[in-house]
Amino acid sequence: MHKLKIISIATISLLIVIFAVFLLQPEPSEIQTIPRSESADIPIPDFSSYEQVREKKQAFFSYLRPEIEAQNEHILRQREFVHGLRAKHIAGETISEKQKKELLWLSQEYRAKNVDDLDRLFDELLIKIDIIPVELVLVQTANESAWGTSRFATQGYNFFGLWCFKKGCGFVPKRRNDGAAHEVAKFENLSTAVYTYLRNLNRHDAYKELRAIRKQLREKMLPISASALSEGLTKYSERGDEYIVELKQMLRVNKELM
Repeated sequence: MHKLKIISIATISLLIVIFAVFLLQPEPSEIQTIPRSESADIPIPDFSSYEQVREKKQAFFSYLRPEIEAQNEHILRQREFVHGLRAKHIAGETISEKQKKELLWLSQEYRAKNVDDLDRLFDELLIKIDIIPVELVLVQTANESAWGTSRFATQGYNFFGLWCFKKGCGFVPKRRNDGAAHEVAKFENLSTAVYTYLRNLNRHDAYKELRAIRKQLREKMLPISASALSEGLTKYSERGDEYIVELKQMLRVNKELM
């Protein structure tokens, strides 16, 4: 009996420690946590197995659309958070320490430059934290991944042609120039891949024009259309204007399927 009593006390003590540690853990941040759609856990379909082009396209769009929508909704939650803090700042209300930490994280995540001036910081973040039209993402992914059949897409969820620059971070391109160090990024899942792609368009200096077009549409209360924002992607490809023409053509041809 004495032995059983000791074990019982030890077990209770362990449970108390575990419970205390659990209570001390910070709550998961909705702002920082990358969401996952239902399609994120579905294996990448073999798009090369489709004999009918129309069926292949529909399967491709159906696979990617839920994830793109989920990540855009996440961006809108981040945007709403910034709007809320901006309203509190204008009203002279106190911003909590937790909110300040979230704001700092967003500033770092989107590479904000106006961190020492709250008014300018809010303006900058609201330019950067915004949606990319689903249709534009779909045609870009189709273009960059050969409709989901490239090895970068099938083996690493990279439907976007995104590069990384740390050795071993992805796939070494077969046609990489001598002396080049970049690799084609490899992702663990579709959610991380789509999130990274959208963040790239929203924070990289190469896509300032895209964000400026989107800002103008917001100010005029016009729809953020795929065709309009495609004009800001001339630096996404070495083909420049030809790339934009191709994307717009893909938008027209595949409009009914998206």
